[in-house]
Amino acid sequence: MVPCYKLAHLLKECVDSILAQTFVDFEVLIMDDCSPDNTAEVAQAFTDPRVRHIRNEPNLGHLRNYNKGINLSRGEYIWLISADDRLRRPYALERYVELMEEHPRVGYVFGAGIGLHDGEETTLLEHYYYGDTDRIFNGRDFISTLLRRNSGILSPSVMVRRCCYENISMFPLDMPHEGDLFIWLAWALEHDVAYFAEPMVNYRTHDLSMMKDFLTQKQDQAFADDVNVMWRVKHKAEDRELPHLSPLFESALASKYSNSAAVLLYGETSAAYGTTVASCQEAFRVNARDAHEEKRLLGRFSGCMGDKHWWHGNYDQARRSYLDALQLHWYLPKVWVKLLVAAMGRTGFLYLKEARARIRQRGISFG
Repeated sequence: MVPCYKLAHLLKECVDSILAQTFVDFEVLIMDDCSPDNTAEVAQAFTDPRVRHIRNEPNLGHLRNYNKGINLSRGEYIWLISADDRLRRPYALERYVELMEEHPRVGYVFGAGIGLHDGEETTLLEHYYYGDTDRIFNGRDFISTLLRRNSGILSPSVMVRRCCYENISMFPLDMPHEGDLFIWLAWALEHDVAYFAEPMVNYRTHDLSMMKDFLTQKQDQAFADDVNVMWRVKHKAEDRELPHLSPLFESALASKYSNSAAVLLYGETSAAYGTTVASCQEAFRVNARDAHEEKRLLGRFSGCMGDKHWWHGNYDQARRSYLDALQLHWYLPKVWVKLLVAAMGRTGFLYLKEARARIRQRGISFG
């Protein structure tokens, strides 16, 4: 499925990379979302009978366009790749299908990718790289890996079983920025996840990129989606009786909210959108399912805010935040350690900074 809006000049390159695949039993749906350029002309120029051009009247927006394409598709597997991206290996589809056929518990496959700018390949996209070995993750373990690493999945590299859309979730229309992350996490609650280390996809950066528009023009929506994904999948995991995932989602939420609060407090750039501490605390009150969950989240958030204060030299406020965190949620081992070091003020800060440097030189990860 190739969604296209104002990308007619790149559409042929994308579709040609699909038609060049060694695996031949597929269809290509060009989902033309009422594009004002010559997308229709480019699409209709393809003579391969496997290519179908579907034009929306009127424009549906990207998520509705995706869902429409999924409903119109006829394949057992669905690969959604935007018209500005492309496959960079002719055997990509063959390898993906073979893996899915051999491993029926795998819900979807993704892989590494190489950047593309001004028509030239750039570098390996490290944020989406999970090592140089192909892997099949238990889905719940993959969620843990994703949250702990704070990494992502390269969207044009994903191929999924049709049943994941039909039985678990289509794209949620109220999450225009993070709808894909939501479904990837929701699918991983039910299925294993496979990863290809070889970069078989190009991801293009350019001025018309939809992601660029969200991050520069709609920062409030991007932040809301980012945290709402965590809330929803956390509650889904609890409904599936997977409580061991809750602390990971709670830590992710505390980190995201504290990053946003630090934008206003200290001018940090760890988040694109800034909000107040009071707004963050209100979000925990509104979204928590009960008072115990609210206290745990507020505790983790206070611990994260302690880190922010500490790294900006506000040691008194850091100590107060760590104390607040432990009063709300006593089982936070790292916060206990940080409180002891913070009690030493600047001396403790310099000691920990030196210790971190030594540990990193030895190749040991220090949280």
